[in-house]
Amino acid sequence: MLYHFYIQSKKLSSVLRSVKTLAKPAGARGYSSESVPDRKVAVLGAAGGIGQPLALLMKLNPLVSRLALYDIANTPGVAADVGHINTRSEVAGYMGNDQLGQALEDSDVVIIPAGVPRKPGMTRDDLFNINAGIVKDLCSAIAKYCPNAIVNMISNPVNSTVPIAAEVFKKAGTYNEKKLFGVTTLDVVRAKTFYAGKANVNVPVVGGHAGITILPLFSQATPKANLADEDIKALTKRTQDGGTEVVENFIE
Repeated sequence: MLYHFYIQSKKLSSVLRSVKTLAKPAGARGYSSESVPDRKVAVLGAAGGIGQPLALLMKLNPLVSRLALYDIANTPGVAADVGHINTRSEVAGYMGNDQLGQALEDSDVVIIPAGVPRKPGMTRDDLFNINAGIVKDLCSAIAKYCPNAIVNMISNPVNSTVPIAAEVFKKAGTYNEKKLFGVTTLDVVRAKTFYAGKANVNVPVVGGHAGITILPLFSQATPKANLADEDIKALTKRTQDGGTEVVENFIE
């Protein structure tokens, strides 16, 4: 379970870069208490399997001054637990539809791991009807309460939830293509891990975050390794099926 939390947390590198980009003054090389401005980060779905380790990482990030944790249940307990960590950010927990606006208000970065997780036998497409509605409602609230926030989408299927968010923001007149991201770094981590079993390299990954849309570019790996074609095919398939491999090893 801890490894699952670790590998899920690898999705957050682009999230951390979002916070860093917001906080670092132009031309600055480092950070100090005087140079780091106040920044609020909201996590929507903070009580879930991804949301809790994500909340911990955000609490440990010195660039975050306020951390708003939101979910439909159990958030006050998560907020109290995370809030005991002695770092810069102040933590508040919000629960239920009535408190969503309060959680989002004045947020600079919003991260959305909310939604139903995949279970054995399910594809990402199976999640669409449920998670699409959740993402639509959350993004409508974002457009209302923090329209200028950077939005990082983790909810599956990411290939579909990001376009849904874009359409919601377009309808509200708040869409900014430079502030909406799908967090798919997990595929890069998997490709590097699997490939490293054959050679110690870095592997870029392009495409989406669902099955065959995930395309690890092993030919562009650095340093380059001379692997057999059958190895490349097998590693590509395992990278594409990495999420399913994790899901099928969870026991209800």
